[in-house]
Amino acid sequence: MADEVANDVSPDPAGELTRLREEHRDLDEAIEALKLSVAGDQLQIQRLKKRKLVLRDRISHLEDQMTPDIIA
Repeated sequence: MADEVANDVSPDPAGELTRLREEHRDLDEAIEALKLSVAGDQLQIQRLKKRKLVLRDRISHLEDQMTPDIIA
């Protein structure tokens, strides 16, 4: 799963960043829905949380690439 995100090379970093943030929010909602369900599947919740962490790392990486380095 991590390889799928890491290998996504988009010519438009801003568009990719928007897409990743949206997916991250969607995962938040899915995790909350699973937690609230009577038979919350703990394994599925763990998988979604791991995917969410991968997305957060990718978002941070893209934000760093888009922000110019300024030497003070």
